[in-house]
Amino acid sequence: MSEWNKLPNKEIVEKTAASLRENGFDVTVVSGAIEAKEAALKLIPEKSEVFVMTSVTVESIGLGDEIDKSGRYESVRGKLNSMDGKTQGREMRKLGAGPDIAVGSVHAVTQSGKLLVASLTGSQLPAYTYGAGTVIFVVSTKKIVPGLDEAWDRLVQHVVPQESTRARAAYGLPESFTTYPSKVLILNKEVQPGRVKVILMNEDVGF
Repeated sequence: MSEWNKLPNKEIVEKTAASLRENGFDVTVVSGAIEAKEAALKLIPEKSEVFVMTSVTVESIGLGDEIDKSGRYESVRGKLNSMDGKTQGREMRKLGAGPDIAVGSVHAVTQSGKLLVASLTGSQLPAYTYGAGTVIFVVSTKKIVPGLDEAWDRLVQHVVPQESTRARAAYGLPESFTTYPSKVLILNKEVQPGRVKVILMNEDVGF
């Protein structure tokens, strides 16, 4: 097993959860993917406007399909898929930047309570930083690292190479497609109480 896929012990998870709370993030710790999906759905009122960001984690636990295909929610992705990027690009950017609820994951969590997200285009970052009314991150505890140095190493050595392979296959990108993070967001703290909610699951899911 890769060092980046090892689940930490209970003490490290509890320490990280406490640090995240000190930094203004709401935190729920669950045993695995099934519980994580249930916890996330409890945070999303029916008929809410929800944007499910591209995330292997969210997709793997079935949360994306539940939101986008069940008919219980107002799917931003569904709206975007029905729009024409050539003629409605401005409207699409605005819609994606300010949903009522954004659902996704992060690529590293430090024990001091910082969240890191790498992105190729940065399309999900406006919603995460400010635009979304509520942000829900579903995160495997395997992404917990001691500090920012290790978080960066995790992005470069583990996450981006896998995401590049996935993106090349999904979007037909060339073999020369970068394996280095083009944009990285660090969430040090959240100043709006209750806005960012982190669900930590003790299961190896996602990159």
